[in-house]
Amino acid sequence: DVQLQASGGGLVQAGGSLRLSCAASGFTFDDYSIGWFRQAPGKEREGVSCVSSSDDSTYYADSVKGRVTISSDNAKNTVYLQMNSLKPEDTAVYYCAAVLATCTVIAGGRDIFRSAYEYDYWGQGTQVTVSS
Repeated sequence: DVQLQASGGGLVQAGGSLRLSCAASGFTFDDYSIGWFRQAPGKEREGVSCVSSSDDSTYYADSVKGRVTISSDNAKNTVYLQMNSLKPEDTAVYYCAAVLATCTVIAGGRDIFRSAYEYDYWGQGTQVTVSS
């Protein structure tokens, strides 16, 4: 069975750090790009970061750029999301997902985050709460 197990969420004060993990099984990990998405109450799911299967390229949403680092341990089939300088607006349920494609698509002449609707597999989510 395909599984994506997200973990590492929790309650942290503003300015703090968390490291999320996404452990994958049941599919050929090296063939898939792994993305992190988040969804806050009443808001749409948004892409946070992604690591591409083709060349390990990494991509970040503007809202987290400079504060978040994504990394992949292919030997463990696990992707990590190190989040620093957390802000209250980072509060959301964080999901990891896998897509048999690159992280981005070209639209309007620039790379944009591939839509969540295109992803093949999803984990169950982990709650991140940042207090002010």
